[in-house]
Amino acid sequence: MKHRTIQGTILYTSKKPERMDQERGREFFSITAQSDDVKVLHAHCEIDDAPNVVRDVILAMNPDASPIDCSVRISVGDKYEGSGWMRFTPHYVECETHNQRDGRITQKVDISTPVKWLQAHPIVGDALLMRMYDLSQGPGKTFFPDLFLTSPDHRGATGPLLFKTGFGIRYVGEETVTVKAGTFNARHFQVVDTAGNLPEEHPPYNLWCTADDDYLFLKAGVEGYMQTFYELVDYKITERGLS
Repeated sequence: MKHRTIQGTILYTSKKPERMDQERGREFFSITAQSDDVKVLHAHCEIDDAPNVVRDVILAMNPDASPIDCSVRISVGDKYEGSGWMRFTPHYVECETHNQRDGRITQKVDISTPVKWLQAHPIVGDALLMRMYDLSQGPGKTFFPDLFLTSPDHRGATGPLLFKTGFGIRYVGEETVTVKAGTFNARHFQVVDTAGNLPEEHPPYNLWCTADDDYLFLKAGVEGYMQTFYELVDYKITERGLS
């Protein structure tokens, strides 16, 4: 039995005039496609901006990127903020977490249809999220309700806990993209329609991923008050196991 792993590094930089292109964080990730068609994402994320954030995520997904289970641990300002575990079934979502603000939390949320996506805030996961969009309809926009976040904060710096939301994905089209990791055929997406679904509307977000079934993150930029940029700087693919 074989499994295939993509490992890589994403650089976080600023686009604010006074900090143009300065490094503000980084992310080290791996995505392993197992022989049972489950994909497991590991991500270690560091945001240097005060209060700094260190987040570790393990997220197991079905082939369509819908969540199976997830564990998250967060430190903010070099201090423990919270940790927790979530599990997704066809009829309910459950969560056991602890965080500094609320203490121990037990959640169980009944659902009528399986959850399509859990946003646990690693940047590499933003590209996998784009699997939800039906490419057969061509460029356009689709709104997806009944999604979940591990934190409604734009930096993912609270929780973790289950937060229900919804937003739209706009597919712009294919283009060639060059990043530090190389030149790729890419798909360009935008995250839209966040107003009313989050405590604070997320600024405009453009993202590019590989134009293949990996949906590997290439680059992204957030406008508005954030003015942040993210770029894949290196990656490798390995296959292991018996044929």
